[in-house]
Amino acid sequence: MGLDVFAERPGVGGGNPITELFNQSPTPLEYRGGRLRDEGLAACVFMLFRRTSDPSVCRSTKILCATGTIWQPRPTGRVFNEGEAVSEIGSRSQASTAVWGGEDRYLLDRATQVPVVHSVAFGYPDFDEWYDVATGVAEGHIYGRNTNPTVAVFEEKVRLLEGAAAATSASTGMAAISNTLHALLRPGSRVVSVKDTYGGTSLLFIEFLPAFGIDCELVDTTDTDAIEAAIGAGCDMLYLETPTNPTLKVLDLARLIAAGHTAGAVVVVDNTFATPINQLPLAFGADLVVHSATKFLGGHADALGGVVVGDADLVKKVFQYREINGATLDPMAAYLLLRGMKTLDLRVKRQAENAMAVATFLEAHERVTQVNYPGLESHPQHAIAAAQMSGFGGMLSFAIDGGLDAVKAFLPDLQMAHRAANLGAVETTVGPPATTSHVECTPEERAALGIPEGLVRYSAGIEHVDDLVADLAQALDR
Repeated sequence: MGLDVFAERPGVGGGNPITELFNQSPTPLEYRGGRLRDEGLAACVFMLFRRTSDPSVCRSTKILCATGTIWQPRPTGRVFNEGEAVSEIGSRSQASTAVWGGEDRYLLDRATQVPVVHSVAFGYPDFDEWYDVATGVAEGHIYGRNTNPTVAVFEEKVRLLEGAAAATSASTGMAAISNTLHALLRPGSRVVSVKDTYGGTSLLFIEFLPAFGIDCELVDTTDTDAIEAAIGAGCDMLYLETPTNPTLKVLDLARLIAAGHTAGAVVVVDNTFATPINQLPLAFGADLVVHSATKFLGGHADALGGVVVGDADLVKKVFQYREINGATLDPMAAYLLLRGMKTLDLRVKRQAENAMAVATFLEAHERVTQVNYPGLESHPQHAIAAAQMSGFGGMLSFAIDGGLDAVKAFLPDLQMAHRAANLGAVETTVGPPATTSHVECTPEERAALGIPEGLVRYSAGIEHVDDLVADLAQALDR
């Protein structure tokens, strides 16, 4: 039995039947019994879901097609099963998109890998062609601070993975975040966010943005009612991070994004911890998604980078700010990130498996007083994570008896973990918030944000899980 199909995003409501899109198709698009059949469709849709305003039903209908924009399809006749996320009708899987996505255009002279283009400027013998590229009428590159061929491939690959309309990059994850905030906010604007976002982001809300006359309210991350109340009091931007760094709290995306849009806010979601392999915020109605590409996207701890994807008009504003601000992604870094992203699906799934096993072991250990991992049934937001994520990620945090002094004694005994301020790499990496996620904050600021001093952030690598568990066991048992 067929269901009504609407061009709308979950949790937002409204919308009109998109019968005109069906009329453009030489053969029908069928949505029957939870299956979507693409048979030569000549036009695409935003999102398919049941006609309801109930966010839980919207979340359960996980056929995601051309999220947030209209795409030209590749007619394949493929059947998409319910629960399978795809970034465009007829597209490849996430695993294959991570390998192949965005690369065809820039492969030169039969090369199988995207080249690193180090040229600062790009020449045009014909003035009219040069002018068209410079003014955006035609595609192309004119100056490296603005755009670059290697960087463009990186942006396109992330765009495809997130199912976005557009993407732009930055030199670091914090550059991507700060450029987004400064491009879209003005004196008198009001931002609502949560208390335990990444420390650098928190400092923007606590110190830097208020200096420009921007009102920032940080709400208890676990109190959804309070977050909605803060949004209802006025909100130009709702900034979410889920899971949070380093406490691994999970926010209800469908519910909060709906509240943000009701208030007329632009909704930005930091998807660094989850990655597009495990979570697609645009499918829940987010306007923009940001990543520190340095982390899981690159995955090898050898390249800095950031990226913003989402609504084309908003991304354009961020790009225009970034090209003048100058926080440009280096072409060599873009190449290293591209290389790392080819194994994104493999790495993230292995890291999630390892993190789950490590969290389970730690939860049963007598010296461990707290374990934060969304995959554990004991996690307060486990049900929300299970509903909106396809995997629980490679990050966890835990506390051991004795507080910070015990952590100082424990960390040096680990033999298979870097003690470093990074995450998402193939090697396991650990550290307390005071030297990692919230190093920029004072102890008093960390306390106000709900970040315990004695917490250990643990980024699971791709090592054999038995070795990771054994390493933790010997360090804890000393």
